Amino acid sequence: MPSDAQKFSSTDSEQDELALLERDVESYLARHESKELLRFLTCGSVDDGKSTLIGRLLHDTHVIHEDTLAAAERDSKSMGTQAGALDLALLVDGLKSEREQGITIDVAYRYFTTAARKYIIADTPGHEQFTRNMATGASTCDLAILLVDARAGVAVQTRRHAYITSLLGIREIVVAINKMDLVGNAQARFDEIVREYTAFAQQLPSRRTQFIPMSALNGDNVVHRSTSMPWYDGPTLLQHLDVVSIPDRHRVGALRFPVQWVNRPTLDFRGFTGTLAAGTVKPGDRVLVLPSRRTSTVARVVTFDGDLAQASAPLSVTLTLTDEVDCARGDMLVHVGHEPFVAQNVRAMVVWMDDTAPLLPGKEYLLKHGTHTTPATISSIIHRVDVNTLQRVDAPALALNDIGALSIHTNSPLVYDAYESNRDTGAFILIDRLSNATVGAGMLLDPQQSLDGAPSESGHWRDTPQGGHLAPSLRVVTVPERANRLGQQPFTLLFTGLSGSGKSLVARAVERRLFDQGRFGAVIDGAQLRSGMSRDLGFTRADRSENLRRGMEVARALNEIGLIVLASFTAPDAAVRERARELVGRDRFAVVHLSTPLVECRLRDAHGLYADADRGVVRDVPGIDFVYEEPSDAELVLPLHALGTQDAAVHTAVERVMELLRERGALLR
Repeated sequence: MPSDAQKFSSTDSEQDELALLERDVESYLARHESKELLRFLTCGSVDDGKSTLIGRLLHDTHVIHEDTLAAAERDSKSMGTQAGALDLALLVDGLKSEREQGITIDVAYRYFTTAARKYIIADTPGHEQFTRNMATGASTCDLAILLVDARAGVAVQTRRHAYITSLLGIREIVVAINKMDLVGNAQARFDEIVREYTAFAQQLPSRRTQFIPMSALNGDNVVHRSTSMPWYDGPTLLQHLDVVSIPDRHRVGALRFPVQWVNRPTLDFRGFTGTLAAGTVKPGDRVLVLPSRRTSTVARVVTFDGDLAQASAPLSVTLTLTDEVDCARGDMLVHVGHEPFVAQNVRAMVVWMDDTAPLLPGKEYLLKHGTHTTPATISSIIHRVDVNTLQRVDAPALALNDIGALSIHTNSPLVYDAYESNRDTGAFILIDRLSNATVGAGMLLDPQQSLDGAPSESGHWRDTPQGGHLAPSLRVVTVPERANRLGQQPFTLLFTGLSGSGKSLVARAVERRLFDQGRFGAVIDGAQLRSGMSRDLGFTRADRSENLRRGMEVARALNEIGLIVLASFTAPDAAVRERARELVGRDRFAVVHLSTPLVECRLRDAHGLYADADRGVVRDVPGIDFVYEEPSDAELVLPLHALGTQDAAVHTAVERVMELLRERGALLR
């Protein structure tokens, strides 16, 4: 809690500011420039006094220009909304329709400053019809002022806006119990509303909440302390805003640098320009390009004013790298070892904003995520949230202002964080492909976060059992059901080639690509199998055949549960490979031949196998004293040695393997 000196020194601070302005304008401007910025919004039901509250803040902090104030006074008299007195709401509601109807329709932004901070206020609509406008205004805010009419108490729209602000990650809440003058400034009524709101808020994620009784019309406890409520000893609204803690959500966390464009002003300069979404970056940092997973090192951090030794979010910079890596708009640079999620099948909470058509499963939209735009299909609506009761219900569609959990498939991978961890890399919008209108706003979920499991710390995203314990289903899971859930058909790829040809390297790189796309592959390595179920086998022709047979039995079992198997075996005998094809099934099997020549394999021989074979220390080494029969029926031949550097060769190999899987129908959607 702030000290009394912190709470009640705003007047002295303002006088200090004025004295500094008169004495040294440049110092005053420098101090103003360095002030912390707080973005907050006002929300609540219609006629709770949101616009009046903002008008009072602006009026009592003396930031209203004289001509604006005079115009508001004239309009107040002509409209008669306050019996000829100044209607403070007119200082905010700028649209003609807003003034005529006495309600807020669009989000209005206002700005003011105190000795402690700079402020941007979003005055959001209270009517349910304009929930989409309210969600838009809340998306960039760090604090929400939730107004409650002291006469009505916690209303349906109060609950709706409390839920939406929690969904959008706002962790600081002020519950402003307004119009206390209309209930006789009674402490009992204030305490009753506090209990009512607290009981409801227990269903939401834990947040820091400050309750303030006030009258925005009279100015009680807004900027100045009220003399009508001596029983309240907490801060006024402005005193609380001046000292509330605001986390720096940009600087914390791992590096996230979405590439906006490739900057190539001359042949000698190639940089990647964008705005740091999180973290810091400096020359010498090892970075990873996602989703391609190419690595490089930061050479320079370039700005218009010159190079920087270090840059932090949310600064806009150009990064140059030491290597000529493939990187384009929509890609993301991150620190190696601190990677976000990469997937094509994602889950998200979405606020539907289209008043012309509902959101329907199976329909395709454009999904814009930062600098990356990709076609996306709504795979399913997991549930719709009844924001009045917070219950989850099944829904065939989402209508205007509905909020629901969706499963979405994107044509190209998304590189993202969960929204609750990083708003910038966790948010997206859905765009209608015909009208180009924004139809939905979404928040990406952690893929490991349960939507239907045991309760966790995920607040409104956790499930509450409604019908006691469920009996286990006896219905057998079918192959099509598994395929639909995983987005893939079961398949086995046999990577074959000489020792050192790159079989395991490519197999594991393909597994990584599948995983990043939200799919599931499993590597079976023949050499590793020998340390377990094949520890009794040697390296004779018969033993090699048995090792492959055991591996293919495992592959077939993994195929049965829907996985894509990436089997890395030398498998030197053509006849044995043919038996493997028969065992797994010809319709779900393909051979990938790593055709690296023996001379190249010798150079890659990290364990000295070929050197030992040359000295006669080991026997039965394919290519030395054991014939390797090159496949004539391979579905794909990869001359890894001829595809460039190792990183480039593996990248090309992965692309070709993925294309083979697509051609064979193993990858759905």
